[in-house]
Amino acid sequence: MIGITAATGQLGHLVIQALLDRGVPASRIVALVRSPEKAAALAAQGVQVRHADYHQPDTLGTALQGVEKLLLISSNDFNDRVGQHRNVINAAREAGVKQVAYTSILNADTATFGLAADHQATEQILRESGLSFIFLRNGWYTENYTGSAAQAVQNGALLGAAGTGTLNLATRREYAEAAAAVLATDGHIPQGQTGRAYELAGDESVTMSDLAAEYARQSGQPVEYRDLPQAEYAATLQSFGVPEGFAHTLADVDAGIARGELSSASRDLTTLIGRATTPVSTSVAEALSA
Repeated sequence: MIGITAATGQLGHLVIQALLDRGVPASRIVALVRSPEKAAALAAQGVQVRHADYHQPDTLGTALQGVEKLLLISSNDFNDRVGQHRNVINAAREAGVKQVAYTSILNADTATFGLAADHQATEQILRESGLSFIFLRNGWYTENYTGSAAQAVQNGALLGAAGTGTLNLATRREYAEAAAAVLATDGHIPQGQTGRAYELAGDESVTMSDLAAEYARQSGQPVEYRDLPQAEYAATLQSFGVPEGFAHTLADVDAGIARGELSSASRDLTTLIGRATTPVSTSVAEALSA
């Protein structure tokens, strides 16, 4: 039995679809969701839907009964993420879950930007839990940029504070397929070890300037990358309506990108999904034609 937390979220939904595509029976998949009424489509496919709320530990124990492998998708609620993750890990141990895979962040053991701290803390909780674990250290999603590609083209500018730092982008679907590959097989834990970390990164290295140039090439419109000081970028995001705390988080990540902290030569992602990752040019084309 395979459990997926945050199963109605963008990543969780794709992981379940990837498991089904790999031939895992729907009856063996447990969708753990905060709002079961939003999981009707999953239930219609035969997936078990159970109420599980990171904030309500009393919902977790019952929801995890019979689950052997659990994918803990990191919370998108930045209010005490580590505490939320601890609730799930504790419940998994009490419920007899055999293995927990956690969606961490690329280079989690060395990254210094603030967003990485929650992942580092969660990884440590898992190490100390006594559970078998796998860290799926996801790089930055291509969609983090292509979602606003049309706006960048319209404005003639892509803004950031990432300098000339490189990124190894991959699509959300590719990270989901990697998670499914780990969950659907019995291996992936080297003999004599309690766990493993996969550094999941796209094959192609790009800078923000490269991305702006790709927007310009495909749109036929001038698009430049404007690199801003970190504080100015955070203030600019706030002026666009991004909440203050999240704006500073995004600007801080960009500073990490400038330091090379979301770049990797690892091919763990390609190995897990069995093919090359989607070229950035392909994702940009899809975004601009949408």
